[in-house]
Amino acid sequence: MSRIGVESAFEVLVKARALEKQGKSVVHMEIGEPDFPTPPHIVEAGKRALDEGWTKYGPTQGLPELREAIAAEISRTRRVKVGPEHVCVVPGGKPIMFFSLIALLEAGDEVIFPDPGFPIYESMIRFLGAKPIPIPLVEGRGFSFDLNLFRDRLSDRTKMVILISPANPTGGVLSRTDLAEMAALLRDRNVVVLSDEIYSRIWYEQAPASIASEEGMLDKTVILDGFSKTYSMTGWRLGYGVMPAWMADAVVKLMVNSNSCTASFTQRAGIAALQGPQQCVADMVAEFRRRRDAIVAGLNQIPGFRCSLPAGAFYAFPNVSGTGMASKALADYLLYEAGVACLDGGCFGQHGDSFLRFSYATSLEQINEGIGRIRRASVKWAPGVPATA
Repeated sequence: MSRIGVESAFEVLVKARALEKQGKSVVHMEIGEPDFPTPPHIVEAGKRALDEGWTKYGPTQGLPELREAIAAEISRTRRVKVGPEHVCVVPGGKPIMFFSLIALLEAGDEVIFPDPGFPIYESMIRFLGAKPIPIPLVEGRGFSFDLNLFRDRLSDRTKMVILISPANPTGGVLSRTDLAEMAALLRDRNVVVLSDEIYSRIWYEQAPASIASEEGMLDKTVILDGFSKTYSMTGWRLGYGVMPAWMADAVVKLMVNSNSCTASFTQRAGIAALQGPQQCVADMVAEFRRRRDAIVAGLNQIPGFRCSLPAGAFYAFPNVSGTGMASKALADYLLYEAGVACLDGGCFGQHGDSFLRFSYATSLEQINEGIGRIRRASVKWAPGVPATA
């Protein structure tokens, strides 16, 4: 247990709530959760499923109708051919991380993963006694890998490569060119790729690609996706993995030993999400784009901040080295003195130091209020700059 970590966003949320109990105002930009309601047609499908009696155990791998819908969606959007036998439905996205690593890793195996990246990956690698091999994401390349370093860090002990695109915390999207080069390096190796595509529908200029679409990679890739982000269903706990059949057998065994099955009525809602109207997704992404443009413009007006435009997800990841403050100290200062809850980039790996993560999954009004508070607080590290610039 000493090797396992936590997700810092929830720790910061607890601190922010404690301040609010003391009567202090806090702008919440720490949690990666869409502030939109779950679309009505999905909610109605969930209610109807309860009324119809979808309250009992279901198949461990997931309801056949949902797995068929997911297989059709993945085949269409990733331009690959998969069937329901390749789909495992699980309660949220994290079980696919958890089960994939447990199924594949032994002590001493090496896992290449992005840094900064979602912290649960490194936590699980260390928990299982494997060796984490971080690849720093390069700010100047849109927070993508240095492919030369990626090539150099591949070894005979590499058992898994983890990719996250669009990415948390950076908002970066891996280009098709980079994915093709990675595939060429991995195609003939005994390596499994865990491709975290939970933000696959939340992008702004260029649709993200999947390494599973590259020649020879479908049979060695686990695609992680789900409903939490795309359909604002975080509390429904509904995710899935698409993987080779032999891997699906392992995930089903782990599901039997842990969760038995995913709640049946939420799966019925998932069918409605995939097969129902999609304008709700387009509208949400359009609003995220407005918020992205506003927060990046605002952050770039703050002395010592430098923020690139994220290509996907809903996070701004400014470089704050120009403030002269350590990012952890700056995040604490903004929370306790300015009333703005954000995350220290170091929470996402050592290469996240000197960055902060702001979630813009909150209203434009709150974003503007947060930017104003940070600007006023900047007198601490830039005393000669007007706070109302």
